[in-house]
Amino acid sequence: MNSSFAIKTLFLLSMAVSSLTGLHAQETKAEKRADKKAVQQAAVKSLIDGRNYVFIAQSALPMSGRVRQLTPDFNLTVTADSIISYLPYFGRAYSAPYGSTRSPLDFKSKQFDYNAAPGKKDGWNITIRPKDQQDIQTISLTVSSDGYASAQVTSNNRQPISFNGVIQAVPPVKKKKK
Repeated sequence: MNSSFAIKTLFLLSMAVSSLTGLHAQETKAEKRADKKAVQQAAVKSLIDGRNYVFIAQSALPMSGRVRQLTPDFNLTVTADSIISYLPYFGRAYSAPYGSTRSPLDFKSKQFDYNAAPGKKDGWNITIRPKDQQDIQTISLTVSSDGYASAQVTSNNRQPISFNGVIQAVPPVKKKKK
């Protein structure tokens, strides 16, 4: 009987140790996830504070019509001294320049107002008003602390359009070889 009791006790003891080790491993995974998220949030904050990021549009939501998935080529680059927009437009134009084949959201601006304010829960609300573009009134970015973002573009002569995507660092400029 003693050997049976000893085997049962040893078995229960080993189960308790392995479950405690498993709980410790789960806590470690959760801690790693939390650390990774904190690093990502700090990186996004650094990008927003430094005014040096790219909004990569993943989908377009026109006022009328369906959601359109986009290739990663469409983006909005924000730096301290310029904005470069290469976004598509889907929607109704109330007036448009004759013979234009470019998207009205394909432009470069060096004259603009930029305002970044903290969001209600987390993240930022960013308002950009280009002064040298006649058709674009505002570009409003809502950025979460995780790097997900949405952009709403309000125009003078067109229906508004929205985009969903992510914020990333501006890739370094490659120098041309001589």
